Amino acid sequence: MNTSLLKKLTVATLLAGTLLTAQAALKVGDTLPDLTSFSLVGPLPAALKGKIVIVDFWASWCLPCAKSFPVLDELQKKYGDRLVVLAVNVDEQASNMDSFLKKHAVSFTVVRDAGQKLVAVVEPATMPTSFILDGTDKVRFLHNGFHGEDTRKEYISEIESLLK
Repeated sequence: MNTSLLKKLTVATLLAGTLLTAQAALKVGDTLPDLTSFSLVGPLPAALKGKIVIVDFWASWCLPCAKSFPVLDELQKKYGDRLVVLAVNVDEQASNMDSFLKKHAVSFTVVRDAGQKLVAVVEPATMPTSFILDGTDKVRFLHNGFHGEDTRKEYISEIESLLK
């Protein structure tokens, strides 16, 4: 095989992989996949339909995650049963998640994606990544990272817009 053809095939393969990856990631306008099909560790909230849902992907080693948890907890308490916050931990070791939660106790639901199956489908860009869903499980807003008060204000504005 000549070098030119090999280079072209390599570039084509890389481009195809990039396009497939970009299309596989959960984005605004998509519907959240059925969470029961991913063998998440921990009980899922009973009912998500008809509620605003924040699905937050996080890890114990993530410093912005530690800062986002009090805000997510505040939102859960503020909006009560109109909002469901679901935090999906991506740590390989359950003990890391448990240690984090001892330091950062919360009132919202936390599950662990032990097999990394949901993460493989959703492909969060960074830790944390939050998806805000409307009452039909459609992603309406997406947050890559947590930027303190700016993100808090965006969450509130977005939740309020969905509650109207």
